[in-house]
Amino acid sequence: MLPVLCFLLLFSTTPALAKVTESPFGKTATGEKVQQFTITNSHGLSVNIITRGATLQSLIVPDKEGKLEDILLGFDSVAGYESEDNQYFSCTVGRVCNRIGNAQFELFGETYKLHANDGNNTLHGGGARSLDKVVWKASLPEDQENTVELTYFSPDGEEGFPGNVHFSVRYSLTEKNALAISYKATTDMETPINMTNHAYFNLSGAGAETVLDHILQIDADQITPTDDELIPTGEFADVEGTALDFREPTVIGERIAAVDKTAAIGYDHNWVLNHQNRGVRKVATLEHPSNGRMIHVVTDQPGLQFYSGNFLKGQEGKGGKTYAHRSAICLETQFYPDSVHHEDFPSIILVPGETYSQTTLYQFKVKED
Repeated sequence: MLPVLCFLLLFSTTPALAKVTESPFGKTATGEKVQQFTITNSHGLSVNIITRGATLQSLIVPDKEGKLEDILLGFDSVAGYESEDNQYFSCTVGRVCNRIGNAQFELFGETYKLHANDGNNTLHGGGARSLDKVVWKASLPEDQENTVELTYFSPDGEEGFPGNVHFSVRYSLTEKNALAISYKATTDMETPINMTNHAYFNLSGAGAETVLDHILQIDADQITPTDDELIPTGEFADVEGTALDFREPTVIGERIAAVDKTAAIGYDHNWVLNHQNRGVRKVATLEHPSNGRMIHVVTDQPGLQFYSGNFLKGQEGKGGKTYAHRSAICLETQFYPDSVHHEDFPSIILVPGETYSQTTLYQFKVKED
């Protein structure tokens, strides 16, 4: 369990040393204004957040030599984010992240049909009004320094989901070099909620040729196996003795060939994280062995989707850089995929009077030689 003092230190901010600035980022195709907020700390770390999709547009961190590099995939314009080249680059996804089988679910005897945007299934909330595609409202909360809060109201029936839902996402950059993400949602009807951020990381910098040289460790003994459409079967499978065993630090490319010819076409699996009763705890570490950049993933969630950028196709991103096949990975903290269809999975149903909340931190460190 992450000690309470350590957790507070990760969240602690020093108002005199960090700052938040705002600037225009452009307009959507329908004319909606998109704003950009930049949070910078005294160590040179900075994060850009745009209101379209409550998206992390850039994240600049130092290596062991002090060299600053943007480690997130993304675009320089709203048009890029609205294009087919945008594969959920570093946005907030929901109402329900990951997959829902057959693009429908039943709740209290009523069937809700969703937008099928991934074959027969719903992926990351559905179509044109999923959380990654709408423009959120932004503010600087008075109760928390060095923070940007984004809010969105999703009306009953949007993308087929029941309930009027109020969403909020807070991004904070601390003097302890942690990017903290806090999610909340409330509803007036029973409805499924499962939020995450779809950040694409390359610790060599966005546009580097590969991420297969990175070292990954995941604190998980099991995964939720899937069928040929990547929908969980409802079972749990041990990782021991398989290419999915990342309990010890492992080079990502070392065993990826073993899952190349599976339905995932690489790594695209949900890990069942250990120590779920401990709440917020470190669950994964990503490291680049030569430049020393490291990320500790800290969360209160039960699952982690590790995706190895299998569908990146060489699209042009920020600064004209090319995003090649497997040139970035995602580490998405979440409830399990397709939880609405599996009683043995933790429930994602939010009821009126209760608040959905989720906390994830990306703690940036440098590993010296």
